Amino acid sequence: MPTGSDIADRSYAFALRVVNAYKYLTTVKGEHVMSKQLRRSGTAIGALICEAKFAQSRADFVNKMSIALKEANETIYWVNLLHDSGYSLDNVHGSVFGGINEITAILAAIVKSTKANTHKYGIGKTTT
Repeated sequence: MPTGSDIADRSYAFALRVVNAYKYLTTVKGEHVMSKQLRRSGTAIGALICEAKFAQSRADFVNKMSIALKEANETIYWVNLLHDSGYSLDNVHGSVFGGINEITAILAAIVKSTKANTHKYGIGKTTT
């Protein structure tokens, strides 16, 4: 489902990897608690990015992208915990971890630049 947006495409592809990791963790490893958290946070990222496309304002856009960034950071936690506790194989960890690090960096840059441009151009400020 390519959208033409790099971050949207990356987050969608990442969500598919997370869903496949979830299937593996629940069926092969019998792990249900942490894998469910991984699935929830890992798939929420793309959903929030999709919501941000139709934000009602620049502030709403920043808010949704910031929440996506928080979900990405939470996903890093679950990926590492699953790996370090022995549930995730190194190749699964490498695939998922590499993707989430890239997404996190892109989201952080988007949030930072959007906030900077908002302040630079006085967007969203009201004068009295």
